[in-house]
Amino acid sequence: MTILVLGAGGQVGRELVLRAGHRQVVGLDRHALDITDRDAVTRALRVHDVRIVINAAAYTAVDRAESDAEGAFAVNRDAVAVLAGALARTRTPLLHLSTDYVFDGSHPAAYAPDAPGTPVGIYGKSKWAGEEAIRTRLREHVILRVSWVFGAHGNNFVKTVLRLARERRELNIVSDQFGAPTHAGAIAEVLLSLADQHVRVGRNTSLPWGTYHYTGSPVTTWHGLASATLTYAAERGMIDEIPLLRPISTEAYPLPAPRPKNSALDMGTTRALLRFEARPWKDGLIEVLDHWAAH
Repeated sequence: MTILVLGAGGQVGRELVLRAGHRQVVGLDRHALDITDRDAVTRALRVHDVRIVINAAAYTAVDRAESDAEGAFAVNRDAVAVLAGALARTRTPLLHLSTDYVFDGSHPAAYAPDAPGTPVGIYGKSKWAGEEAIRTRLREHVILRVSWVFGAHGNNFVKTVLRLARERRELNIVSDQFGAPTHAGAIAEVLLSLADQHVRVGRNTSLPWGTYHYTGSPVTTWHGLASATLTYAAERGMIDEIPLLRPISTEAYPLPAPRPKNSALDMGTTRALLRFEARPWKDGLIEVLDHWAAH
């Protein structure tokens, strides 16, 4: 029985394949499988004898989505709807990644998994629509919302800050947005553990299906994440000196897509029902930097 990973070329998808270990995992990127093609999805499920699907595929270009709503909704809503429908027909469960962007960030505390979706940008709206498509089509699912994802593979804030630190003596970093950075490797391990539980217990006992949150700990700002990144990078000789980090407001750094001011996600339900604890994001950051330093 196979664990099928969709979006295997992305940050989390790469980690899922790399950390698979003894598991029978098949990783497919968008070139290998068009998840908007219902027949192709059904065929892939049959060919690979799939027991559970992990969907890490998404349109994640937050700013580009503002001028490409059709593209964002095609991947994040329409393809997910096709996938959920195909899985419902074969009674195959889905583990699906979502995002803090389904909330507008105006709530003063951490968002609970059952809080109403209040997305304000195209990316967030498309991801929320994808969640709803799953909930209305497929009972056996876990939607796992994550935030501020970084990892050794793909593009992310940590990689960008490190590159800019080698090019500039001063960096302006937003300091009034709050969230919990989350290591892609930690996300992958949670998803693989959930897949293991399903494969082990089979159809007689189910996972606690529903929507959950998983993030690193503690909550910080982009300025805080940048500061930690460059401190650890300097300790490893990855940069000659740490540039001056100037804290700025969101308004001082306008972007096409709105960002949530508060991206904190409450993990209480995750701890209680899935038995996963938040991991310190600094541990993941050190792992990523050590990987880059060695390569």
